[in-house]
Amino acid sequence: QVQLVESGGGLVQPGGSLRLSCAASGTIFSIGTMAWYRQTAGKERELVARLPITGSTIYADSVKGRFTISRDNAKNTVYLQMDSLKPEDTALYYCNAAVRRLQWRAVYDDYWGQGTHVTISS
Repeated sequence: QVQLVESGGGLVQPGGSLRLSCAASGTIFSIGTMAWYRQTAGKERELVARLPITGSTIYADSVKGRFTISRDNAKNTVYLQMDSLKPEDTALYYCNAAVRRLQWRAVYDDYWGQGTHVTISS
């Protein structure tokens, strides 16, 4: 089994910053793409940022220049640095990872964290 646990959410004023973390644990041989998504009530989950092992990082247009995704492969952890936060960034933020659990099985399965709340309000 693989677990993704997010942390770092909370309440912050507009213009402030937060740093989200997501640590993967369990039976892990390697992790491919890691990403952050967010969702608000009544809306579909949307991609915030996506960081592959190789290739280009992708950001939603609404967060470009304000959010930065990074990863520590040794710790199986992905981060989301969020700066210049706006009320419209308020959402439940989910971590996503493509995980290869076994060396002999060259398949990556998709895993999700439970979500962490981010609220931007004065």
